[in-house]
Amino acid sequence: MAEMEGMLLAALKGGDIANSLEWAQSKSVDHNSVIGTLKSLAADEYVVMVAEDHEGWKLTEEGEACADKGSPEAQVFAMVGPDGAAKDDIEKLAGAMAKVGLSQCMQAKWLKVDKAQGGRIFRDKDSVEDVVQGQLQGVRGGHFPPKADLDKLKKRKLVAAANYKTFKVSKGAAFSETRTKACTDITADMMHDGSWKTAKFKPYNFAALGQDQGAGRLHPLLKVRKEFREIFLEMGFEEMPTQRFVETSFWNFDSLFQPQAHPARDMQDTFFIKDPAQTLTIPEDYLVKVKSTHETGDCATGGPQDPAASPVGSFGHRTPWMRAEAEKNLLRTHTTAISAQMLHKLAQEKEFRPAKYFSIDRVFRNETLDATHLAEFHQIEGLVVDKNLTLGDLMGTIQAFFAKLGMHDIRFKPTYNPYTEPSMEIFNYHHGLKKWVEIGNSGMFRPEMLRPMGFADDVSCIAWGLSLERPTMILYGIDNIRDLFGHKVDLHMIKSNPVCRLTVDKN
Repeated sequence: MAEMEGMLLAALKGGDIANSLEWAQSKSVDHNSVIGTLKSLAADEYVVMVAEDHEGWKLTEEGEACADKGSPEAQVFAMVGPDGAAKDDIEKLAGAMAKVGLSQCMQAKWLKVDKAQGGRIFRDKDSVEDVVQGQLQGVRGGHFPPKADLDKLKKRKLVAAANYKTFKVSKGAAFSETRTKACTDITADMMHDGSWKTAKFKPYNFAALGQDQGAGRLHPLLKVRKEFREIFLEMGFEEMPTQRFVETSFWNFDSLFQPQAHPARDMQDTFFIKDPAQTLTIPEDYLVKVKSTHETGDCATGGPQDPAASPVGSFGHRTPWMRAEAEKNLLRTHTTAISAQMLHKLAQEKEFRPAKYFSIDRVFRNETLDATHLAEFHQIEGLVVDKNLTLGDLMGTIQAFFAKLGMHDIRFKPTYNPYTEPSMEIFNYHHGLKKWVEIGNSGMFRPEMLRPMGFADDVSCIAWGLSLERPTMILYGIDNIRDLFGHKVDLHMIKSNPVCRLTVDKN
């Protein structure tokens, strides 16, 4: 490159270079190498380059062959001697080009057919000039025939368009006959001898992107989870310990007053554990109360906060309750299994105290996968336990919670849950899907769930649960949950997703 730089700078000393291609041809050097050197010089302002577009042509594979051996018509003409030739003989000798060659020869009146001699072909001219071969050789050398001739050659697929670019080159602001490489840093030697005062430095490009560090990135779910967690803590909630995925049917279903014959407890909806299949630890005194409530609706004994053990006022499920069914291990289908344990622990305290709990963790359900459902997802759950709570408290708490997320298009729809009454589904409008999407469930825990734990009859508990995935889809504009969580997730999305900022309604 140094030699090429010297040649170019020496040429520019005498004047501008009008055409870089012609200059390269005159010096017998590669034009691409010239352009590469010019761009390097232009970066340091030694030269100024002005691009010029040109319409050019190049030979096709067939055109290259014709430029070397002659056009098809010239080759066919040469195969016909003074005594003529049979058409079959010409086709055998000429092969694939026989048809084109004969056609062109007849049009140019180089050959003629003598029908009196059985269609034998004779010359109509003693000699011919192969103009096509000359034109093709000219194209190869960069000299193009008139447009009408080029159109004919293109139609015969002997040439193809090949536009090209040349540059007009002139002196730049920093032009010099010799190139001095710009320094990138000040060295100790330069500081010592003072050469930094006159040295030329390469300007810093502050807009250049830094090298990718290959560091880990936070998944959108983790970002939204962090925001949800901060909102719960800001509202005075206490986080529940949810660091285990395996639960017992007792805490997952029975403690919530969910009947043992409920469809949700079937294998097609729940992942049961094969080994170990059963648990060995269930509080015996509480188990007796749950059994009695399921079968007859009455709480067998009271607790520290309800020593009188006032009746629940329920008929129960009126079906036999089996301990073996309650001892089955499973992958928890909801974090309410942890909520039940926290409430049971709270009810064992000597005096009642209000409490607010929350959890955000993974749950598992044997569901069919689609754009809004997964078999493994994250559940957000919040609950408030206090005396004399109402449905209005539940709706107000949920609306206040979602207002902190900047989500105001909230609707409630009555529904049925085994362990809450009344119960409501929570919907939010998804602007990407253009429809209302269910994002959660809510309700007030039934007395049949709270009273066996030991709470008095004036204690109520409001609760709601929602998936972490669906609000994340709404916030990030994702319309398929499988693009957010699972093996089909695009890693580029993980690296480039924006920071999660959940807005607060200032009104």
